Amino acid sequence: MNALLPHDEHNQQLEANVHPTDWTNPSPKQPYHLVVIGAGTAGLVTAAGAAGLGARVALIERDLMGGDCLNVGCVPSKGVISAARVAATIKNASDFSVHVPSGTEIDFGGVMSRMRELRAKISKNDSAKRFQDLGVDVYFGQASFTGSQTIDVQGTELAFKRAVIATGARAAAPPIKGLDQVDYLTNETVFSLTKLPKRIGIIGAGPIGCEMAQTFAQLGSEVFLIESQHGILPKEDREAADIVQKAMLADGVQLLCCGHDLEIKNDDGIRLTVDSHGQHYDQPVDQLLVAVGRAPNVEKLNLEAVGVKFDKNGVEVNDNLQTTNPNIFAAGDVASKYQFTHVADFLARIVIQNSLFAIGPFGKKKASDLIIPWATYTSPEIAHVGMHEQDAKDAGIDIDTYIQHFDEVDRAILEGEEEGFVRIHTKKGTDKIIGATIVAKNAGDMISEITVAMNNNVGLGAIANSIHPYPTQAEAIRKLGDQYNRTRLTAFNKTMLNALMRWNVGR
Repeated sequence: MNALLPHDEHNQQLEANVHPTDWTNPSPKQPYHLVVIGAGTAGLVTAAGAAGLGARVALIERDLMGGDCLNVGCVPSKGVISAARVAATIKNASDFSVHVPSGTEIDFGGVMSRMRELRAKISKNDSAKRFQDLGVDVYFGQASFTGSQTIDVQGTELAFKRAVIATGARAAAPPIKGLDQVDYLTNETVFSLTKLPKRIGIIGAGPIGCEMAQTFAQLGSEVFLIESQHGILPKEDREAADIVQKAMLADGVQLLCCGHDLEIKNDDGIRLTVDSHGQHYDQPVDQLLVAVGRAPNVEKLNLEAVGVKFDKNGVEVNDNLQTTNPNIFAAGDVASKYQFTHVADFLARIVIQNSLFAIGPFGKKKASDLIIPWATYTSPEIAHVGMHEQDAKDAGIDIDTYIQHFDEVDRAILEGEEEGFVRIHTKKGTDKIIGATIVAKNAGDMISEITVAMNNNVGLGAIANSIHPYPTQAEAIRKLGDQYNRTRLTAFNKTMLNALMRWNVGR
């Protein structure tokens, strides 16, 4: 339980909520309508939702309730990121003619203590006591299937009608020469640091790597970010990623991209060597964070015995989230390529309906029907929903693309946040939105307007007809609606409008 280090008052409170040492597993109710394995987001939403509908539910967790998101993911990372953003604001205060006295210090230990305090506060929502009060039987221990409708937990057998595998995924470092010779950090251990590393190496420029690289740089570390591909965030819009890269470099991150021949050495401390853009680097670091590689948590579940197929990517499910055993479903990171908390939440909602209401008036829900947004919490943030341009091309969908840069949006100009844009793709000749990317300070919040529009078949033209407060950065989205509406002005319409205008002037 790396998340419980250091064992201070805040982590003691966290433990008391999400894995209480004095917990006694209940006596099973036979049979359960639903047994849920794993108390991360997918498991918690499934258990709470099913219990709220009157089902008999058992929830099994071998480690900490709340899963990655609460303990070693979304919550602690955003807690530390928020402090780093404040530090960056102070550093750049002179741009706004606000002159901060010299000698400002960053208390890294205090930053991490604040994060642990807030994490413990939030953990009440995921606590064993809360779920017990919701009517869920909470069991701590390793789960293992003993049959298609039975499961063992610490020597106690539970019978069930349906089961849900929601065990998540964990950090799994790729094969890097010499990595096994040093102690390195992953997302599961980095938030247990109490001392700021003077120099930190980070392997992987995906979302976790970029967020942490910029955060540590803003807090005062010398950061070396290593990526085998060119640039950062390889799955994102390239223009958007380039804007974030520029900001990260300005914050002091040293990017070693197109890196090859990476080797880690234990030379009286951690030393990394890598070739990047024709230059050889031989760099000692105080800490090394590996931010690439994930593996599904399927060990010891005895899935083979119940005919549930799985591989290195996770548990195999159909579009209804049913595994190869019809009595067993799976949701969350263990069964989805979209490893986001909000996706796990909505996959769990699908599981509730499909496992408890397999027949009847409700019908089955499909995972493929979900429109999934996501965000990377760098400064600025990148948020995306739907298709990228290449996705549409691969699918044979012709598109129109509209872009609004923030250097033409008043609120962004006033706040000194002119770097960024909103880009929306529509089906060619229509205002039907099929994808969007936003690069902005609060892109993660702004993308929701577009997601709601896509979910409800609201076109880009209709967005233009919705009044947006002035001045806001979200006005950029409305401006794109205006761009679309201007394309509807045909030569005939323009002639008629001009004639009408001349007639009005002449009256």
